[in-house]
Amino acid sequence: MLLNRAYYLVKPIMPWRLRVALRQRLADRRRRAHADVWPIDPKSAAIPPGWPGWPDGKRFAFVLTHDVEGPKGLARVERLMNLELKYGFRSSFNFVPEGGYKVSDALRETVEKSGCEVGVHGLEHDGKLYRSKSEFAAKARKIKGYLRRWNASGFRSPLMQHKLGWLHLLGAEYDSSTFDTDPFEPEPDAAGTIFPFWVAGPQGGGYVELPYTLIQDFNCFKVLRESSIDIWKQKLDWVAKHGGMALLNTHPDYMCFEGNQERDEYSVGLYEEFLRYAREKYEGSFWPALPREVAQYYKNQVPLASRNTRKKICMVAYTPYEFDNRVRRYAETLAKRGDQVDVIAIGIDRSRPPLEEINGVTLHRIQHRDYGERRMWTYAWRLMRFQLKSALYLKRLHQRNRYDLIHIHNMPDFLVYAAWYPKWSGTKIILDIHDLVPELFANKFDTKSSGIYARVLVKMESASMAFADHVIVSNHLWRETLIARGATAEKCSVFVNHVDPEIFYRRERTRADDKFVIIFPGSFQWHQGLDIAIEALALIRAEVPNVELHLYSGAGGNQEPALAALAKQHGVETRVKFCGALALHQMPDVIANADLGIVPKRADSFGNEAYSTKIMEFMSQGIPVVVSRTKIDAFYFEEGTVHFFTSSDARAMADAILDVIRNKDLRQGLIARGFEYVERNGWHRKKQEYLELVDTLSTENFSNVHSVSNPKPQNAVEPLASPVPIEREK
Repeated sequence: MLLNRAYYLVKPIMPWRLRVALRQRLADRRRRAHADVWPIDPKSAAIPPGWPGWPDGKRFAFVLTHDVEGPKGLARVERLMNLELKYGFRSSFNFVPEGGYKVSDALRETVEKSGCEVGVHGLEHDGKLYRSKSEFAAKARKIKGYLRRWNASGFRSPLMQHKLGWLHLLGAEYDSSTFDTDPFEPEPDAAGTIFPFWVAGPQGGGYVELPYTLIQDFNCFKVLRESSIDIWKQKLDWVAKHGGMALLNTHPDYMCFEGNQERDEYSVGLYEEFLRYAREKYEGSFWPALPREVAQYYKNQVPLASRNTRKKICMVAYTPYEFDNRVRRYAETLAKRGDQVDVIAIGIDRSRPPLEEINGVTLHRIQHRDYGERRMWTYAWRLMRFQLKSALYLKRLHQRNRYDLIHIHNMPDFLVYAAWYPKWSGTKIILDIHDLVPELFANKFDTKSSGIYARVLVKMESASMAFADHVIVSNHLWRETLIARGATAEKCSVFVNHVDPEIFYRRERTRADDKFVIIFPGSFQWHQGLDIAIEALALIRAEVPNVELHLYSGAGGNQEPALAALAKQHGVETRVKFCGALALHQMPDVIANADLGIVPKRADSFGNEAYSTKIMEFMSQGIPVVVSRTKIDAFYFEEGTVHFFTSSDARAMADAILDVIRNKDLRQGLIARGFEYVERNGWHRKKQEYLELVDTLSTENFSNVHSVSNPKPQNAVEPLASPVPIEREK
């Protein structure tokens, strides 16, 4: 960005040949470096969710646009329009309202009467539209006026600069300032799709984005020095094959219609050859549309809730992505609506590749982790190492992608500073607090919660929240704790670990033996109370001789040897099965084949306020749940939805398990009310709140910019209210 600003600052005094030579040299390097994604990025052909296809069953859309940069281009508009009409095409002409020429009302009327379209091309053509929020707000007011006076639906930024989160201020029906892939532009971050997409704004507003998908004429013939239209033909054929939108942007300023070509021109015969190629090869199979027609078709055919977006989101988490249902739930929800999602995480299986795509999410494993750290400094070193590596890695990714939002997951809290570079460049940051680090640290390493380490961690927690633009907390009790520590209530939202029905949909039971299987998936840490569960198992073994306790280790904790020794001590070593770790998508089948789920957390530990995702996961598969009465679980659940027992009391836990086994009505009631609870509180009910948070944060708020005459223009961002708390049983 700084280099771009410097370039446009000195551009007016640079000789034309020098400017072009610099661009040619840079383009040669980029062409080699981006050969895997240019001129064709295979990923951009992915069909968006809910895509209705083109009108009348057409294979693809064919859209022609032109940017008129100066008087020379203005003088050629009618000749170019007549050339296109000769082949049965219409196009849009984007004019600069306050550039080096004045477009007459008569010319605009001629364009419109011919069936073509008029669009607005910035305000001036100087590369300074997005230099500051205040300047943009002042220019946006004028641009909005031109859109209205010219009866124009669409906008395109000069030089293909783009800050899509700012453009809601214009009130345009569509924008066309992006591209599917084009490393030769000053801002080369690509939209990565050959389809229209929706740029969501606050309060249900937004506009359609139409990325161009064929390289622009000046880049093709002058910067890359192509002498034919082979690249255009190659890309058109590929777009047609995949049913996308072939959108070309050219400039009449650079088209030579007759006489000797000037240094910045190419023969209009090349453009005419392309029109002829498209008409002859694809006659009858494409939709020759104006941009506004594509935008209107998209809005009319795709319901608001189903519109595909194309935001660019990166998540950073010191966790193995495959096993972390919270991170996966966010990431895959975004990917399913069409967003580009990258996740920087750790790996625990060295056989898996460092770069992998999972359900539309690109996973970057940048560090391997072995669990079971016994010394705090070993743990701290691994965290700090990941912090440094993720900061460098994220910087490189952001330089290429320019993310709309960075979502950082703790632990640790200071991982949020890995996003320093995107934050510096204007990207908004979410800090997602899965666990309260000071309390978890004290629990994990058996230190005092009031000790020096905990106090330092509280200070770091506060600083990290202040650095973030928004804070997500994993339960309401912890939100109140953080506010008491100084967090701003208005920028703290709560998203508990809602179960995702797209993963935890109802599975059929396939196990047919006579065993009674009790299941626990999670970390083997002291606060989880698994030693209590083993003692309870020993107490019921005589009455339930076929009982087994299946423990799935998840990620974290080093208690398996101690738990195995305890099981042997109580004579239940053959009944306690250590089943290893399973990826998230494998757990529903395992749970569905169990008979009872347990959550035996200690109320006198970190677990007293740590929400257990597994409770709703058990409910989703129709198995009853026995839960230790902790502060957090008593807050979210009532007796009858789960069956409580007194925390840390093995006898009470054993009695609760026997209650469920003996009492069919209790068992069936727990199952029925569990299903009801999941239906009310599953991720399918709550995910829209998260998507609205993402859209709001990535849409710039201009309400405090005094340059705008109306402080609340159409589609202005309103402050996001705190999400509705999870519904409790009455």
